Amino acid sequence: MLTVRSLLAAAVAAGALYLAPGAAQAAQGYDNCTGFIDSMPATITTQGTWCLRKDLSTGITSGNAITIAANNVTLDCNDFKIGGLAAGEASIANGIHAKERQNVTIRNCSIRGFRLGVSLDHGSGHLVEDNHLDNNLAIGIYFHSYSTNNSAVVRNNRVTDTGGSPGRSNIYGISVSGTLVEDNVVSGLFADSATPDLVGINFIGRGVVRGNLVTRFASNANGHAAGIRAASGGVAERNVVLGQGFPGVGIDAGICRDNTSSGFTEEYDCFTSRDDEDGRSR
Repeated sequence: MLTVRSLLAAAVAAGALYLAPGAAQAAQGYDNCTGFIDSMPATITTQGTWCLRKDLSTGITSGNAITIAANNVTLDCNDFKIGGLAAGEASIANGIHAKERQNVTIRNCSIRGFRLGVSLDHGSGHLVEDNHLDNNLAIGIYFHSYSTNNSAVVRNNRVTDTGGSPGRSNIYGISVSGTLVEDNVVSGLFADSATPDLVGINFIGRGVVRGNLVTRFASNANGHAAGIRAASGGVAERNVVLGQGFPGVGIDAGICRDNTSSGFTEEYDCFTSRDDEDGRSR
């Protein structure tokens, strides 16, 4: 996976990447767009729907490719790319970032090569849906809040091949303080660490983690892997988690219902379960 990242970064540096045939027509229309983002880094300061109309890349190694600095903003990438591979594996830049904002929606984005693909720092009412995040260095989708009243919905995203930040042991596909994490695919987690902690979906607070697929961990005997870590406040239902025999727990949640977990030293660690009293879903 590191080799793939290096090859992609080299291609960007050499100017070898180009729009695939038909990419310029990725959007079905721009009638609802308040404005457009045509270069990065960029900052959105006005509410409304902001759109991409072409692939964008940046080599910044810190800061944010796109900063959302207003409430009630929708960023619709229309299936175009926000790329940061040119910054290399030591980058601490974020792809899309918002801090203490309300009602931010991010959809239809391809986000690649950042420390955090999507970073929502506090705030409430956020929606992250229908995005593809690949080759990000630490976390694909991140939302953190100290308040249990704040909320985020994360659904229908693909988060693939996350990891590689130098010396970082904690690698998460999705890590949120949220209300609902639903129908996402998290595939491929790896760490540049002798004792990695790989978590497909890390969920904090009271809410539901439902219908997700988590698979492909590159850990080792000294590491730890978890498919879904929702702790006591979370409900995990109808998820499929496939490990590779590494130390760890497939699904760790307050309530488990109708999940499938295999390939971990402990498949379930659930406080209660619909099926039996010891917390083992069947």
